[in-house]
Amino acid sequence: MAGAVVGERCVLGQGCFVAARVRIGSGCRIQNHVSLYEGLVLGSDVFVGPCAVFTNVSRPRVRFPRNRSQYEQTVVHDGATIGANCTIVCGHTIGEAAFVAAGAVVTRDVPSRALVAGAPARVIGWVCDCGATIAKGAEPPQGPTACPDCARSYRRASSGGMERADS
Repeated sequence: MAGAVVGERCVLGQGCFVAARVRIGSGCRIQNHVSLYEGLVLGSDVFVGPCAVFTNVSRPRVRFPRNRSQYEQTVVHDGATIGANCTIVCGHTIGEAAFVAAGAVVTRDVPSRALVAGAPARVIGWVCDCGATIAKGAEPPQGPTACPDCARSYRRASSGGMERADS
């Protein structure tokens, strides 16, 4: 729709809808049947699986319609993956390179490089930028952690997620 911004090298699958004022960074891949409603901001290189759902009103009521100023913002940071059939409840942030497993229901913020699954989504591990699991469990590892696939190194971030240690 008018006012939407779609970055370079993006791929939008069949049956996608992009509302006014949605921002999509460069290199994103949005699979089939995904609706991106006002209030959504996708960083660069974000993957959104088929039939994922993003909301923009936490208490929708037909008899009490919202105006645009009441839409809640959802931010998905660079490199994140949103699996097939996920529901992302509005007003939350999904951190850099986070991985939301297929079918998860996100009802709170997701830290950078967290692997979340379930309904509601819970942190079950930590992932590398390449997608490989680097640690299991709800808490990020204490010390430096290397990816078994690509050897990138990570450490616990002050924000509660994981950050690159080798950059």
